[in-house]
Parts: sequence; structure tokens; C-alpha cells
Amino acid sequence: MSEDVLTKKSKGAPANVKDFKKKAKKRKFPLGFDHQEQSYKQGKIDQTDNKTHIKTSSLFKNNPEILDVDRPTVTQVKENVFTSDSFSELNLHPHLVVTLNKVLNLTCMTCVQKQTIPVLMCGRDAVVRSQTGSGKTLAYGIPMVQALQSVEPKIKRGDGPLAVIIVPTRELAQQTYQIFLKLLKPFTWIVPGVLMGGEKRKAEKARLRKGINILISTPGRLVDHIKNTLSIAFSATRWLILDEADRTLDLGFEKDLTVILNSLNSTAPSRQNVMLSATLTDGLSRLTGVCMKNPVSIHVSENSKTSSEITYLDVAAQSQTMSFSVPDNLQQYVVVVPSKLRLVCLAAFILARCKFENGHKLIVFVSSCEGVEFLFSLFTSVLCHPTTNQLHPLNFLRLHGNMKQRERTEVFQEFSVCRDGVLLCTDVASRGLDLPKVTWIVQYSPTTAAEYVHRVGRTARIGAQGNSLLFITPAETAYISELANHNISLSEMKLQDILSCLMLDDTYKGRGKYHKSSGALEQEIRERATVLQTEFENVVHANEENVQLAKKALQSFVRAYTAYPSSVKHIFHIRTLHLGHAAKSFGLRDAPQGLTQEGSADHAKGSGKARNQAKRHDKNHGNHKLSAKERMSTLLCSEFSSGI
Repeated sequence: MSEDVLTKKSKGAPANVKDFKKKAKKRKFPLGFDHQEQSYKQGKIDQTDNKTHIKTSSLFKNNPEILDVDRPTVTQVKENVFTSDSFSELNLHPHLVVTLNKVLNLTCMTCVQKQTIPVLMCGRDAVVRSQTGSGKTLAYGIPMVQALQSVEPKIKRGDGPLAVIIVPTRELAQQTYQIFLKLLKPFTWIVPGVLMGGEKRKAEKARLRKGINILISTPGRLVDHIKNTLSIAFSATRWLILDEADRTLDLGFEKDLTVILNSLNSTAPSRQNVMLSATLTDGLSRLTGVCMKNPVSIHVSENSKTSSEITYLDVAAQSQTMSFSVPDNLQQYVVVVPSKLRLVCLAAFILARCKFENGHKLIVFVSSCEGVEFLFSLFTSVLCHPTTNQLHPLNFLRLHGNMKQRERTEVFQEFSVCRDGVLLCTDVASRGLDLPKVTWIVQYSPTTAAEYVHRVGRTARIGAQGNSLLFITPAETAYISELANHNISLSEMKLQDILSCLMLDDTYKGRGKYHKSSGALEQEIRERATVLQTEFENVVHANEENVQLAKKALQSFVRAYTAYPSSVKHIFHIRTLHLGHAAKSFGLRDAPQGLTQEGSADHAKGSGKARNQAKRHDKNHGNHKLSAKERMSTLLCSEFSSGI
């Protein structure tokens, strides 16, 4: 082409630019997208003004429709927490009453304490059911201390365990131990002790040789000492307490409990047995029949004014059609969130409570240890960025069963004393823990109705105010009716309202200016949510380590989804789970097929024979697209190839 022709074309350029500007203004497209209008719609990058234009369709298209939540009419079970009765009205040692008043700052009994303490002081076995945070530990702790301090001659360390308390988690064991340290301040000759996994066995053996009178332990560690420690003996044991007994069975400790009971029965046949929980399960009926004699059932509610004797078969009958009790001051909410939006919705909710408001402590329950690690890593990278949180820096902590015991103890203590923060955890924190001033419980991964009650019980304790939020997908809305069957009522919180907090600052601002119409506002909220999702995805795909962390979390999520009990399997079924959308909620851009290729690819790289076999397989069978069932099978099998 000649130079004159080029010159003529260049001379005509200004007129073309003016025309283009007018057209672009009419179309409301920025300069530079005349030949890429479709690309602009798909979210490509505008190189002229250095702003990233966000693809909103990836998050807000092809989602299932969110229908209005059908809230069944529910009459919630009400349970009075406090009474006007004082501890001084009981026939307790004066020093014990003073300790309750001065050390524990308690003067009046709760309802469960009023009903339980007299029964246990009479020497009866009991099954106690009362809402979370109602003071069940003191309900058995006070009569136990009263009985042990009155033993003549005085108890000595060498007498060994006179009381054995079994709890399901290490954190609850440590908390119970601290309570007994306070109760026993005036009775220094009675020695409490705790045994739990993660601690040095040698140090625990030394404490057992010296002597422990009130032994608090997790089941697995106690069985370990029964089998391997000669100095442990139960010939003097008078009390057996199973705190959160149903959870102990759920965690698979039934064989361990059998070992413990056999050891107790062989040396200390006569003892007082107590089971306590906020919920009853079928497994407790078997346990009650094995280790209890004519137990008294204590169920605190408006309809139960007095205790009544029942047989262990009645416990099983109650567990089938049980109405669970939650604190009156607990406000319970549910939000229906499509799978792709779960991550940004959770992040927006945390920002709304912890960045734009003050004084909130949140506990977020996740289904797996890998999920906790993933969210902790992602949120600390994105939401705790110093440029975005100068006024209210976010404080994230994590707690799960794969952490070292020292870390778990430090996290538990730090979250107990901090004024605000977010604890990402598994169900190790769902039972019995008294974490002060928790304002919100977020159930990011739903669970059974019984476990739901225990989770929300970490807030609104002993008359305080509290809130809870449950995340479910449109395919899981039947879970609301499942909770209603147990007399639990939820109010709906809209997804749009949660995401709207992103409008409170310009950290996640979208592409441009908007009119004040409702449609424009909704579009900007969507774009800001997509900006946040893009930041998450950029962090996940920044390096291979982050990608692997996200993949492991997704695989654990899928495995947990297949492990729901049969009672709720029709609600949480793997067939209703869209794996591509689920991957998006873990910051992964790849379709689920990509999750499984890495482990097999690594195998192939290390073996020429494997590579040749893979090529022959492709040649014979073709690279056909996997069906949903095949993808699911490959995804579940990938846990072996990826080394989990």
C-alpha cells in the first residue's frame, strides 16, 4: 500500500473518531469497544481507562430461582432460664454458697439447676435435657462437690478418681476443668484433673500417679490410659457424668464408652450416673439401658413443672418427635443463596457486621477442617487487606480438629477475651463452650436439627441477646420445614440486603455511574459482588498452593454432603448439588472435571507407561464429555490420587 493512501486514511481519522464518540455515547459504551461490543458484554478489559469491567453474568446468570420461603406456623417451645430461688435455700456447705456468690458471681439458680440439684443430692440417676447455655455444668457440679466434701474421713489424692466426667471435645474438657477449679477453691483437698488428646501422655501419667479425684476426660484419651496406664483405677468411683452424651455417640465413641463402662463396672459397681444434653438421640436409649437404674428424666420447659420417672425406652420415644428448645432472646434467620454466590454472600455479611458495625463477635460453622483452612486463608488475604480496613481491621481466627492442641487452646482463649472478631470453625466448637458476648452464629454448612440447636446455643446464653443466620441453597429450602417439625421458626433475610453492604464504601466499586433507579442500584450491587468474587478468584489462582487448598476444601465439602444422615438425605442429596456452581463458591474458575485431572496428570508425568496407556484409552474411547454421575465418581476418587 502506498504512503499517499495511508496519509489519506489518517487524515480522515478525526471525523471517524467524532462519529464513534457519538455512537458510543448513545450506546453508553466507553471508548474503544466499537469492534468488540460483544466482548464488552462478556466482561473484557477496557485498556483505555485502566478499569477492569466485570463480568456479572458468571455470578448472576443460570442460577436457580429463589422462591419466597414458606414459613410453617410454629409454636416455639419456651423454657424459663432463671428462677428467684437462691443457692442459700439448698442444704449446701456455707463455703460452697459463698464460692458461688463471690467467685462465680451467682446468687439465683437457673430452672435446670433448681430441678436437677435436689434429685442428684438424693443419689438418683438422671437424664437431663435443657437448652444450651442454661447452666447444666453447675447442675451436676454443685451436688457432686457437696457430696465429695462431706466424705469422712476426708478424701485424699491417693484415693484416685471418685468422679469421672466424659465430654466429647478437648475445649469442653478444659472449660469444665476451669469451672471445677473455681468450685473447689474452699475444698483444697479435692483435686480435679483433665485428660485429653494432644497433651503429653507422660505428664498425664504423672498426674494420675499423684492422684486425681475429679477426672475430666475425652473418651479416646481415657481409653488410652485404661489400656496403658497401670496407676489408673476406678475402685472408689462414685459418680459418672456423660456431658453432651448424644454428641459423644455421634462422634463414634460408642466403642470407647463400652471400654470405659466395662472398666468402671468391674471395679466400682455402685455409682451415680448422669447424662446431660440439650437434645436426645436414639443412641442414648441404648446407653441409658446399659448404665442407668430407673433414671429420673428432667426436661425443663413450660409444660414440665416437676421431674417425672421414666424408663430408658421412653427416652427413645421422646427422641423421635422431639421439640427442641432455643433461647427466647435468640433471633433466628435464614438466607437462600445460590451455590455460586455463597462465598461473596458470606464475605458481605462478615463485612457488614465487623467492618461497618462495631462490637460483633461471629462464629461461622463450616463442614470440614479443609473448608475452615480455605476460608481463613482467603479472608485474611482479601478482607484483611490494610488498604481496605484501616478503620476497623478484621480479626479472623480458626478452630478445628486437625490443629495442634496448643494452637486450639490459644485460639479458644483469644476468642474468649476479644471484643470482636470472626471464629471460623467446625463442630468442635458447637458443644458446651461458653464463649462470652458472641452476637452472631453463622451456619455456612447446614447440619441436622439437633446439631443446629447446639450451634446456635453458642449465643444468647443465660438471658443475653443473640442472632443466628443459616445458609441454604434453593434446592435445600425443605430444611426449613424440617426445623419447623422440631418447633424451630426462622425469619428470612434477603440475599440482596446482605450484598447491599458492599455499597457502603468504594472498595469493590464496579464500572461506572448509575442513576438512582432501583434497577441501576441492583446492577451496581451485582457488579460490586462480582468485583469481590474476582478478587477471591485471583487470590485462589495466584499460585498452585492456593489452588490445591481450594480443591481440597471443595472435595471435603462434597464428601460431607454425601454423609448427611438418612433423616435429611432427601433434602441434602448429592444429585441436587451443582458441582460447577459449588466450585465457584471455592474461588475456582475450572469446572469440576478439572479438580481430578491433577493427580492423574502427576501420575502420568512420572510414568511413560501410564502416559501411553492414557493415550491408547483416549484413542479407543474418544474424549467424550463426562456425565454428571461420572464426574461425581471421579471427584470422589480423586481424594486418593491427590494425596488427601
